Amino acid sequence: MTMTLTVDVYVDLICPWCLIGKRHLSRALAELAREQPDIAVQLNWHGVQLIPQVPAQGWPFAEFYERRLGGKEAVRQRQQQVQQAALQAGLVLDLARIAVFPNSGRALRLLNHVQRTGSAVQVETLLERLFTAYFMRGENLGEPALLLEIARECGVDVDALAGELVSTDTPLMPENAPTSPEGVPYFVFNGRVALAGAHPPAMLLAAMRETLQTAPAGAEH
Repeated sequence: MTMTLTVDVYVDLICPWCLIGKRHLSRALAELAREQPDIAVQLNWHGVQLIPQVPAQGWPFAEFYERRLGGKEAVRQRQQQVQQAALQAGLVLDLARIAVFPNSGRALRLLNHVQRTGSAVQVETLLERLFTAYFMRGENLGEPALLLEIARECGVDVDALAGELVSTDTPLMPENAPTSPEGVPYFVFNGRVALAGAHPPAMLLAAMRETLQTAPAGAEH
């Protein structure tokens, strides 16, 4: 008998903790596969727009964070914290290259479109490419031309995107999504056990074990 674990993950692409949380989740899932190889995992990614009021052209990155955190020193300390957490997750971020804090609506619509219509490999490839574009290359995720290029690289049928990359007017807030910036990344296991934040792999793995131990009738097939 095979048991299914459904993992719903809510993220915004401009949040470094979401990238860090993604790495931690990958490690937790790899450990789960070693422990319980008969578990079938269904991984669903949901784009959540944390700051929908960002204009289509974005804001200057440094100015935005200085206003948000209260000055250059506060920004330096926060970025140091993020960099340390990223290194522990095996990531090297290049925050100095980011000039624009973008409106993430178009990029998230692209992610949601591929989650609905593409393969798991396409979703994984797209997520990695989008995170890399912003946090390693300093590219502006609000630019439709860049998003179309990334979509093509990931094997997405760009003709089927229709109006997904046109508008940034309607904020993205999927059903069951967290309602505060502190809420992402947000992990939900089998619709019952939830964790908010970029928790270490061991904590995510513990939540998965708890979920599987309390699986309702009919969770096997």
